[in-house]
Amino acid sequence: MAEMKLGMVESRFADIVWKNAPMTTKKLVELCKCELDWARTTTYTVLKKLCDRGIFKTENSTVTVLITKDEFNAIQSEQIVDKNFSGSLPAFIAAFTTRKKISDKEIEEIKEIIENFRGIQ
Repeated sequence: MAEMKLGMVESRFADIVWKNAPMTTKKLVELCKCELDWARTTTYTVLKKLCDRGIFKTENSTVTVLITKDEFNAIQSEQIVDKNFSGSLPAFIAAFTTRKKISDKEIEEIKEIIENFRGIQ
């Protein structure tokens, strides 16, 4: 899979789509005009780029989501661990915790996630 990444402007645009989809392209143009001060052509250009990446889809002037924001974030997380830590989640956690202390509450939440994952398998 190609690297899933959004620039700052693309991310703001994607948040608008994720928050409001499904919607008409007309509605999207209106939202981008109000929230980003974009022209119609800019909206369509960025929409096409993100559709080409498989994140959104336009059909019959309706914009829909192919990858939810949570799915997108999960894919990005996997790619970061794969690329920077040879796919090792423990190596990622070790690197993360060298600069940021995790609270007891966070530790318990992580344990719960692991236990729930064990129950799925």
